[in-house]
Amino acid sequence: MLRKMEIKGLVKGLHHITATVNDAQEDYDFYTKALGLRLVKETVNFDNEKVYHFYYANKIGSPSTVFTTFPYKGQGVRNGIIGAGQATHTAFSVPVASLDFWKDRLNKFGIPFTEDSLFNLGVLDFKDPSGLHIQLIGSDADHREPVWVYEDITEAEAIRGMHHAMLLVHDKVMVNDFLEAFGYAVKKENGDMTLLEAGAGGPGNTLIVKSDPKARKGVNGLGTIHHVAHRVDSVEDSLRIKASMENRWALHVTEVLDRKYFRSIYFRIPGGVLFEVATSGPGFTVDESLEQLGKGLKLPDWQEPNRERITSNLLKYNK
Repeated sequence: MLRKMEIKGLVKGLHHITATVNDAQEDYDFYTKALGLRLVKETVNFDNEKVYHFYYANKIGSPSTVFTTFPYKGQGVRNGIIGAGQATHTAFSVPVASLDFWKDRLNKFGIPFTEDSLFNLGVLDFKDPSGLHIQLIGSDADHREPVWVYEDITEAEAIRGMHHAMLLVHDKVMVNDFLEAFGYAVKKENGDMTLLEAGAGGPGNTLIVKSDPKARKGVNGLGTIHHVAHRVDSVEDSLRIKASMENRWALHVTEVLDRKYFRSIYFRIPGGVLFEVATSGPGFTVDESLEQLGKGLKLPDWQEPNRERITSNLLKYNK
């Protein structure tokens, strides 16, 4: 039996968050044109080649800045239900002084929003075209460079990357105990919410767990977060985590899967949320130059021979 502390420190924080969405064009326009992220990779869902896999991130696709989507329009996928056992909110980090800019920008794009605070940080809450809950968090503790600079979004205003993922669960105590063993430490409590951090802490290394024993169970589908990925340095670290999850927690963990830009394992944590553990490398420049990232459809080697058939089945969109 592995001891609780054997994987402590292996998880450095968030790697990416992945959602199931509807229309590719609406998705691309929202995350690039409205929020100002860079499309760093256009590929396909490795488990369903009829569906794009979009990666939005900073200039080079650094872990903790990456948000990814599967646009499933036309594939017969039902609308999902956001609920317990899921990540319910994707939060991006922006400078505190830029929140007024983002209010004006959301108004400009006709995106309704509400203002709130979360652990004493200013928050703008709104939805993307598929109904995902998105937040902009004002934080001056984020020292990452701006993700991408456009003519109408300057360095002073641009998103810095992920801030946190919010998990909704029925039993906060059970989930927090698991997350502390997994590598996150409880930093703050506020009513039914707990803020936990991994690695160096702060934006990009944060989870918020919200407890609601009466919350309806979430159902995967359009407009829901599919999984939350956490970063490690190496496959060897992933294998140590896999062994701990299986031996200590009796969880079913996948074998290491080749996602080309990183190597991954997947499992459902106590409480039902789907987690991925992904390596920080090799990164998104393995098949494109930095300047060309996101410009064309990239396929893994094993799918390249079927490029013509794959592209014919994908719904077209305009960049």
